[in-house]
Amino acid sequence: MSSAWMWIGFHLLIFALLALDLGVLHRKGREIGVRESLLLSLGYVIMGLVFGAGVHYVLGPQAGTEYLTGYLIEKSLSIDNIFVFVLIFTHFGVPRASQHTVLFWGILGALVLRVSLILAGAAVIAAFHWVIYVFGAFLVFTGIKMLVTVGEEPDLEKNRVNRFMRAHFRVTEGFQGRRFFVRRQGLTYVTPLFIVLMLLEVTDVVFALDSIPAIFAITTDPFLVYTSNVFAILGLRALYFALAGVIHRFHYLKYGLSLVLVLVGVKMIVNAWFDAKIVPTDMALLATAAIILASVAVSVIKTRAAPGKKARREAARWWVPGSPSKEETPPDKKDVPGA
Repeated sequence: MSSAWMWIGFHLLIFALLALDLGVLHRKGREIGVRESLLLSLGYVIMGLVFGAGVHYVLGPQAGTEYLTGYLIEKSLSIDNIFVFVLIFTHFGVPRASQHTVLFWGILGALVLRVSLILAGAAVIAAFHWVIYVFGAFLVFTGIKMLVTVGEEPDLEKNRVNRFMRAHFRVTEGFQGRRFFVRRQGLTYVTPLFIVLMLLEVTDVVFALDSIPAIFAITTDPFLVYTSNVFAILGLRALYFALAGVIHRFHYLKYGLSLVLVLVGVKMIVNAWFDAKIVPTDMALLATAAIILASVAVSVIKTRAAPGKKARREAARWWVPGSPSKEETPPDKKDVPGA
């Protein structure tokens, strides 16, 4: 059972890491290279695992296994975000220096939003046991939906968030450095970078509706759910810059992530139905690791044989919340003769 000092200590650690990231490592908004990104990503992973060792020591082996399983699932599902980041940044032509800024504030916003969702989810499950079945069914449905949309290219120009922002706010024609707002002739304008930030936040909220129930399938302890979730997304910005240039080499990982959602959804439903751990946590951990490793291996082998342009076209096909598929997007009325 976690205590108040553990919550306080964890938040002090997170605030220190955020201050180090914003105030020291990237104080001047400089670009970071692939090597530095890989080292930062490795550092965040090591910290997450060391924290897991601390959970094992303080709260016991079962809590340690649940934390590690939840961390692996959340870290794997966070790759979803990287695929979407690449699609959004490429479509809007976001300069690399500005990508650092929008990702920092996007991930900071995601941390705040996920705290609310996790606490609300824990309270709902504690009050209404049947909600577990809803969460499990939602995970299975989402996993299948993601499998179906692997081959679809999203139409970001007709994304609901993009269209809403441009219809209701004054938007500058181009980027204004790393600024989200500018003043012109006494009027406030939002920049395209702010639209990109809103797209990232909405995407994370939608993905959190998948990933948070996924970890509740492993444990309902709010402390374990929260800490594994936070550590999984803390290093997401560094991981993006480490993988952005080669993300097309991991196309088949999308299938693996979809299967992981189906797996944990089924585990949640089965264990809740029998009111016992029919599918134990360590089995879920091994199955998740096997699926992720297998999908990464298949990706590397398949894309090595495929031409570069073909692999990049496949990487551009993924689900972006609020974006219709280009194959299914109907023409606007203004483009239809006689409309």
